[in-house]
Amino acid sequence: MTDSRRLVDKLWSYCDVLRDDGVGVIEYTEQLTYLLFLKMAHERATRKLAPEQIVPEVYSWQKLLDAQGDQLEFEYTRILNGLARESGVIGTIFRKAQNRIQDPAKLRRLVVDLIGKENWSQSAPTSRATLTRTCCPRARRTRVPAPGSTSRRAL
Repeated sequence: MTDSRRLVDKLWSYCDVLRDDGVGVIEYTEQLTYLLFLKMAHERATRKLAPEQIVPEVYSWQKLLDAQGDQLEFEYTRILNGLARESGVIGTIFRKAQNRIQDPAKLRRLVVDLIGKENWSQSAPTSRATLTRTCCPRARRTRVPAPGSTSRRAL
């Protein structure tokens, strides 16, 4: 199995965790995107060569790892709200972000057991592109037209 396929399969298994909680396709895609962003920002901030702090420490992935139970749900909501108030790109990415994961145990499973155990930043760029296409159900159903083309076809 290719690295790309393994990551895609793992990502869809995360979707199953949220779907079982009554979270719809768009919402679980959104939540996984937020969590993956935070995890990858953490990886970038803690790498040995040229670390770069993208997310303020007060809203870091480590805050999620340190929280448990209802505190984890509160912390995740606080992080989303705080990042939405940041200026620049971070504020734009998280504007109107809401926590749709109402079960702290499922959120913990996502943060610690599933997303937390992978090093997402070290996956190949083609793997990340595959993950992006996989996360967006609409992108899987439609083909972007070639330059100069005016039609879109379902795959």
